[in-house]
Amino acid sequence: MGYKVVFTDHSLNGFGDLGSIHMNKVMQFTLADVSQAICVSHTSKENTVLRSGLRPEKVFVIPNAVDTSMFKPALERPSGPEVIIVVISRLVYRKGADLLVEVIPEVCQLCPNVRFIIGGDGPKRVRLEEMREKHSLQDRVDLLGAVPHARVRSVLISGHIFLNSSLTEAFCMAILEAASCGLLTVSTCVGGVPEVLPDDMIVLAKPDPGHMVQAIQKAISMLPKIDPQVMHNRMKELYNWHDVAKRTEIVYDRAMKCPDVDLLERLSRHLSCGALAGKIFCMVMIISYLLWHLLELWQPADDIEEVPDVFLSHKSGGEMLAKN
Repeated sequence: MGYKVVFTDHSLNGFGDLGSIHMNKVMQFTLADVSQAICVSHTSKENTVLRSGLRPEKVFVIPNAVDTSMFKPALERPSGPEVIIVVISRLVYRKGADLLVEVIPEVCQLCPNVRFIIGGDGPKRVRLEEMREKHSLQDRVDLLGAVPHARVRSVLISGHIFLNSSLTEAFCMAILEAASCGLLTVSTCVGGVPEVLPDDMIVLAKPDPGHMVQAIQKAISMLPKIDPQVMHNRMKELYNWHDVAKRTEIVYDRAMKCPDVDLLERLSRHLSCGALAGKIFCMVMIISYLLWHLLELWQPADDIEEVPDVFLSHKSGGEMLAKN
């Protein structure tokens, strides 16, 4: 049919539960026609290849980028003996809100100079409020509620350490934004998180309360050596939009050079998705193909007015990208 498809995956999914099994079958059907795919981490690539059946050589790893012009350190770092730990996350099970409920009281008991600022909302917020009341931590745990993205930087720069307690994560943009603001990160060692930052910018821990508390104590001892502006400058080099755009363009160019696939080849791909699922996918494919031809008879593509192409030179395109 002459079209090329590039798929981008930002998530991780399981294999064992019934919901994941059905979703992975749907993913196999959806990606049977994909020319190339992009994942945000090597862990995400491995997960996508296993779930979809795509050949690994079709899948490329391109990380997310961070807007370092928006996420930058404060002119002056919060001073004094108090250490402020910032959490910005949806307060749900997958993001480790239950882990926070166990970690925070223990850290507050071991480190009298630590205070927590928690931004975000969700069904697990009630558990955090109960924890704060139970341990009388009203003056040491601030619950901000939902934080608009435009206000995230102002929350981040009020702290020294960023805490991520996710139980699964393909990449974690929040870590990039925090590091770009000059915060040292403490995070659970899950999914693609170990790939995100160099070892001297992050302290990793198992998703276990004891390990998380130890990691936070280690991070507090590292704070005197942390220079927020140096961290920000490193993030500019590691994750910039120009590099991500260039690498993405290469993948799309490769997709455009892929040979066209005829209907029989596409049906063969769908049939290989499983003994029963493959037959169902082929039926859906045939019905879609016939519907497309009926629509073509009703309103031929030649009668549809095309949007004129806008051609930009590499120079003007680069200038526009730089301005944005």
